Amino acid sequence: MDNTSLYYLIAGVLVLVGLLGTVLPVLPGLPVMFAGMLLAAWAGDFQHIGAGTLAALGALVLISIAVDLAASVLGAQRSGASSKGLWGAGIGGFVGIFFGIPGLLAGPFLGASLGEMAQGRPWHDASKVGLGTWLGLLLGAILKLMLAFWMLVLFALAMWVY
Repeated sequence: MDNTSLYYLIAGVLVLVGLLGTVLPVLPGLPVMFAGMLLAAWAGDFQHIGAGTLAALGALVLISIAVDLAASVLGAQRSGASSKGLWGAGIGGFVGIFFGIPGLLAGPFLGASLGEMAQGRPWHDASKVGLGTWLGLLLGAILKLMLAFWMLVLFALAMWVY
């Protein structure tokens, strides 16, 4: 196997791992996909994938990062969270990273709920804010999947059509 084929193979693996990362929150999905696409562009001497395509792919990655950061906090905010609930959602999401998928799913919910309870809300009302936070995460995951799809389409069009 020559080096170019090896680079394309590694690029393909990175794209697949990144695609999995859009569904499994423990992996940084779209940045890993971008790394694979950048490697493929480099392996092909940027003949098919040029600066414009890479800039568009990079913009989609930046949008996905913003979606990741904002999803749980915006979900909490839409459900009437106080500032403590918003902080709790953000902190819970960060702490959840260290506990794998269960932590990523439960962290923002628990953080927002505990923040609301610290604000003085009863558990029932606080859990509604936690649910809003979790729904924000779900919407964020759906948006990231859509962004991943558009990255794949843009990459495929640039690679094989042009």
